Amino acid sequence: MVGASIIERGPGSQAAEGDKRRQILEGARQVFMASGFDGASMGEIARAAGVSKGTLYVYFDSKEALFEALTTEEKQGLAEALFQLDEDDPDLRAVLTRLGNSYLATMARPEHVSLIRMVIGACEKFPRFGQAFFEAGPACGTGRLKAYFDTQVAAGRLAATDTDLAAKHFLHLCQAGMLTRLLFNVGEAPDEAEIRYRVAEAVRVFFAGYGPSTAG
Repeated sequence: MVGASIIERGPGSQAAEGDKRRQILEGARQVFMASGFDGASMGEIARAAGVSKGTLYVYFDSKEALFEALTTEEKQGLAEALFQLDEDDPDLRAVLTRLGNSYLATMARPEHVSLIRMVIGACEKFPRFGQAFFEAGPACGTGRLKAYFDTQVAAGRLAATDTDLAAKHFLHLCQAGMLTRLLFNVGEAPDEAEIRYRVAEAVRVFFAGYGPSTAG
């Protein structure tokens, strides 16, 4: 049986399986981005990935499973890459400035905006897509930033009684309507100068509310 042969393979074959899975996900990305969830077919995805439909179904038993894996893994990878925060760095403003710049540059990428639109379009029919995407991305990123803020409050560098809300405040201050505008395809993505300006203002406003001197 196909399933049994996969289970019995050694480490080298497992690596090959991982490569094949990534190959399939890349093909799926191309097709979903071009056609959306409803317009994509497993046959088109197999052709784009360079595999047979039989091989495709060994890895993903439905278009829904493939779409969910693609969108959640991509969003989780972004969250993990963006929110690598040094808890021991005493320069909190510099840490948040670096995070803000990276965060906005990533959020504004056309392929990222398209990914969000695609999930929004599919999650009315399949609510679990939205739930999985939210937990892998926004909730994961906010959770990492909250944990970082917890250590900064303990170190006396930040005054926040609700660090979860403070994390959300900072991220929303950074993008301040930018993502909404891009989702509706209004105007161009921000350039580097606009991103730096937005983040500098976000950091300024954030510390006006959460800086240590605001503790009362």
